[in-house]
Amino acid sequence: MQTILFHSTIFGPIHSRRLGTSLGVNLSPRDGKVCSFDCLYCEAGFNAQGPGKAGLPPRQEVAEMLEEKLRGMKEAGEPLDVITFSGNGEPTMHPEFEGIIDDTLRLRDRYFPNVKVSVLSNSTRLDREDVCRALRRVDNNILKLDSAITPTMNVIDRPVNPSFTSEEAIERIVPFGSQCIVQTMMLRGVYDGKEIDNTTDEEIEALIEAYRRIGPKEVMLYSIDRATPARELRKVERDELEAIASRIRQAGIAVQVN
Repeated sequence: MQTILFHSTIFGPIHSRRLGTSLGVNLSPRDGKVCSFDCLYCEAGFNAQGPGKAGLPPRQEVAEMLEEKLRGMKEAGEPLDVITFSGNGEPTMHPEFEGIIDDTLRLRDRYFPNVKVSVLSNSTRLDREDVCRALRRVDNNILKLDSAITPTMNVIDRPVNPSFTSEEAIERIVPFGSQCIVQTMMLRGVYDGKEIDNTTDEEIEALIEAYRRIGPKEVMLYSIDRATPARELRKVERDELEAIASRIRQAGIAVQVN
């Protein structure tokens, strides 16, 4: 079974096809996965592998490790574009998420004031005021919306809370408006005997309507780039992504294709 990607709290820097030279922050356990989605395409594998034994990294430990890494990079003259919260699960599930963002912004300003802070989130925790406050403070608040049609979202993203809907996600993203970037994974394939395809006309029109309502800074369209735990998923090629992006741009929405 495909398992977790990151065995440390601070990792990289790595080259991100979307964000540039990125220093990663993993707020999930270093030996397990904790997420409110169980996406078919997650590079860190399925939630069934369990949360491990290490637990979530404490706020103070995150700050100390991040400062040590940033200080070392600055002294070595290493380049950095972004500090990115991603890792082995959903970063906003950490109970000290807001405080960790405060610490990260303070350390960024001390060592790399021109570097952006990005959070990759699946939008499931936007009912929490502390999470929303923190996301409004970062430079790149990147919120997932893989389908504006709930049955499709349920198949692709498999929310741990079975009552979570695409409509709920959209309603919670709308208040961010131009303070967010919406990220959509485009894919097709088969899982558990079910056909999956969020590139159909119906899906694209529903996404365009959602993007219009949200009014994000931009939309990030991307597709599978590495091995996925669900083996029968297929990548949407660049030319097709560009064609979808063109339709979205005609609706007056900025799109980045990765």
